[in-house]
Amino acid sequence: MKILFFTNTYLPHVGGVAKSVHTLETAFRKRGHQVRIVAPEFEGAAEDQNVLRVPAIQKFNGSDFSVRIPIPNVVGNFVEAFKPDIVHSHHPFLLGDAALRIARRWEIPIVFTHHTLYERYTHYVPLDSPAIKRMAVKLATEYCNLCDLIVAPSESIADLLRKREVETRIEAIPTGIDLDIFAGNQGADFRETKGIPADATVIGTVGRMATEKNLPYLAESVARHLKEHPKSVFLAVGDGNARAEMISILKRDASESQIFAVGKLSGQDLLNAYAAMDCFVFASQTETQGIVLAEALAAGNPVIALEGPGVREILVDGKNGFLLPAEASPAEFAESLAKLLDDADTFEACSKAARASAEPYATSVCAERVLACYEQLTAEHEPAEKEVPDFWHRILSDLESEWDLMVAKSAALKVGLNKRDFPIPVYSDVE
Repeated sequence: MKILFFTNTYLPHVGGVAKSVHTLETAFRKRGHQVRIVAPEFEGAAEDQNVLRVPAIQKFNGSDFSVRIPIPNVVGNFVEAFKPDIVHSHHPFLLGDAALRIARRWEIPIVFTHHTLYERYTHYVPLDSPAIKRMAVKLATEYCNLCDLIVAPSESIADLLRKREVETRIEAIPTGIDLDIFAGNQGADFRETKGIPADATVIGTVGRMATEKNLPYLAESVARHLKEHPKSVFLAVGDGNARAEMISILKRDASESQIFAVGKLSGQDLLNAYAAMDCFVFASQTETQGIVLAEALAAGNPVIALEGPGVREILVDGKNGFLLPAEASPAEFAESLAKLLDDADTFEACSKAARASAEPYATSVCAERVLACYEQLTAEHEPAEKEVPDFWHRILSDLESEWDLMVAKSAALKVGLNKRDFPIPVYSDVE
């Protein structure tokens, strides 16, 4: 099968969507499928004949994201040479629009993965406001209803999308991780390299250190524990605009010798970092799936996290860690850390359960489920026309696509300007 991905973030960008796209791409290629990717230019990106890099604004609005510049006909020749069987969009805007246009022009099915709670990322947009948040929700909903299938990374997100009146069929399928690579890594060597004492209790976290990840809360919670437990240390893997604030909060109660902010890691270095940890902590409320949680559990690390979409599916309170209410205080979070780490029986039981609880997130399982969806969709569609669409077909297809996209954006603008037209809470959690 020939699979064409459209994504606004891709390697070497560090983030959940980029990692998800790469994971699926790798799994599909291992199974003999052809995959091509359309993504924005990104600083440090290696040349790859399978990836079309489109012109983009780098580090948009002070973030680490690249934003595509809409230049006509950049994608056409790439698609024409590849002749995809299916289009898989990973965003509902920018290159997501291009994905819809291509799928319509070539009369092939389009799948969309709803990776993100977009309303919680609007601080990257100038003039952020409640109106912009409502527009983000509505735009994503309208985009979903223009696609043939929606992949939700968790049941929580699938339920939320249904509440937001998504009518397109939804399948809840996490991205998946390679469980085998989390066994037998060199945690002791990592500790030695970074200067972490061999007998320290290592509390770790991994991810983009961005505003939306609730890092001040996490830092305050961990700092309380570090203050009372001088042999404990905090290992933070990642980088971003909230890194300095997080470290500043930690230093209020913890000593510098207890803080190890090692920056971005990948490959074997990241695996060794997971192996160096004793437990994993997480406070983000913006996740749609618990990929970093699954990775931590696969490495045998029990997890303490706040309840939320993408977290509640994988973390079972008292079994593989502790799942705290979303409104739990930093003091309550710190108490859970002490409960886990100070009680040898609790820690051992949660550690043993950690690895097993990650098994449903195995890449092999998740990738096969996505491929089954692809096969069903392509079977339901008329065979894609492999010839280049003629002039009139292209014009009519493009007009239809532009009309549908304009209607979607108009609907989003309407709810942005008039709250009464938007009855669904922006931050509604699924009961």
